[in-house]
Amino acid sequence: MRVERFGWTLGPGDKVMQVANSYDREVFNGDLGVITGMDLEEGELTVVFDGREVAYGFGEMDELVLAYATTIHKAQGSEYPAVVIPLSTQHYAMLACNLLYTGVTRGRKLVVLLGQRRALAIAVRNQGARRRWSKLREWLAL
Repeated sequence: MRVERFGWTLGPGDKVMQVANSYDREVFNGDLGVITGMDLEEGELTVVFDGREVAYGFGEMDELVLAYATTIHKAQGSEYPAVVIPLSTQHYAMLACNLLYTGVTRGRKLVVLLGQRRALAIAVRNQGARRRWSKLREWLAL
């Protein structure tokens, strides 16, 4: 039994990530869980986060995404048994030493770098953090 909402098809056994803080449920952005139940009549599914069951109405499923893979940014602060990091010169803007370091240090037992040696070399050499153009200074001056 599976249900489709907000472009995702979810069902029991799926690994999911919470993508928005939900203070009333005490589930927060980046928390990982597993769907353990689904009630089509009630229109809700149950997700277990760290041993705790949390119910979601089908209309609230936009707070969840499948979590079989995630980005390095979303993985910050987390640790995984195995991590696979794709490296390609086509993603030149993302080839930075700090991002590579963060990705590599997420793996507990296994880290696989998959891609081009040249992309790895570019990432290792790219030590400088790019300056953001957020216009924050101008907004604060208002």
